[in-house]
Amino acid sequence: MQLQLTDDGSTTIYLPEIDEHYHSVKGAITESRHIYRDCAFLHYPSSEKTLRLLEVGFGTALNASLTAMAASASHRVHYIALERSPISIEMAQTLGYEQFVNPDIFQALHKAPWGESIAINEFFEIEKRLCDFTCDSLPNSIDVVYLDSFAPEKQPEMWTNEALSRLVNVMNPGAILTTYCAKGEIRRRLQALGLVVERIAGPPGGKREILRATKPV
Repeated sequence: MQLQLTDDGSTTIYLPEIDEHYHSVKGAITESRHIYRDCAFLHYPSSEKTLRLLEVGFGTALNASLTAMAASASHRVHYIALERSPISIEMAQTLGYEQFVNPDIFQALHKAPWGESIAINEFFEIEKRLCDFTCDSLPNSIDVVYLDSFAPEKQPEMWTNEALSRLVNVMNPGAILTTYCAKGEIRRRLQALGLVVERIAGPPGGKREILRATKPV
């Protein structure tokens, strides 16, 4: 694992063995804010109920940190993060994300034990699951999905019809899924599984388009 500076001044992790980054080199913090926090979590209608959010790929905890900071009385969150190869706390501490996110939240997310539900603040609790998304059981009744796996050409098993159908099956009616991946094949697979898929503008300075998919009510 190697640290790499991205265009917005935040860092990402580079994996030379598969030639892949955890976040966009065009801006890690910008990507996470736009694609996941803004276009999925904050786009979901406010409610008194606790929103159940599933992230495929806990990674650096950047998505979780931004979501925890945005949680509120109208957007309470039970956040379930799936990860099969977590980074170490020591690696997380080298990222320098404390200048972009609340450092107490960021550290608490990484220190939270796996397999337990832990309250991070009054509006946000995290449940980290060490598992393989493609074959292990998934939580039910999901309202928002962050599909943040590595790219289809790097992790094709995460983007098959079978894998995507597992996600669709646990999504509630009206649930929202967002992903940075705007490939036509992925869009068509999501549509074939019954989701209403739209191409929307990508993050400033980054990808031109991303995908947002909604499960019909």
